[in-house]
Amino acid sequence: MYGPAQFVRAFNRNVAIVQMQAEGLSHADSLIQTPYQVNCFNWVVGHLITGRDDALTEVGATGVWSPETEQRYRRESDPILEDGEGVLPFGDLLEALSETQRRIEHAVGELTEQQLAVESMFGDKAVSLASRLRFYYFHDTYHTGQTEILRQFAGTADKLI
Repeated sequence: MYGPAQFVRAFNRNVAIVQMQAEGLSHADSLIQTPYQVNCFNWVVGHLITGRDDALTEVGATGVWSPETEQRYRRESDPILEDGEGVLPFGDLLEALSETQRRIEHAVGELTEQQLAVESMFGDKAVSLASRLRFYYFHDTYHTGQTEILRQFAGTADKLI
């Protein structure tokens, strides 16, 4: 079972990967859409923040964004095709992502094994806090992986990982 320290390290690794993939990209680069049903780098980073805010809420901590700010980056929100209402500057997104990590380090890092084992209802079944955090980590990793391709669509021709 993942313990608090393992969760913190795992989430931190993803932030490091996103930051590496974002290195040298502009806000305009972050808005480039692929020709496929994948959203742009800007949306992916914002979506990572919404997932991390949800994880923070699960452990009783406060997320970095208000529900209004999150709306533009929530699951099934409209694709970001250009700057517009609710679209945040790429640099601000990267800073907010770093702040989610600081909060995860504090909140998750202080959990006990007993707290991770506590079950509560998730839909129609009882699920431990550790299981819910594993889901959030899976979600985080899934979207972190997309950033490699999105970096390439921004015109780089490098391989960072």
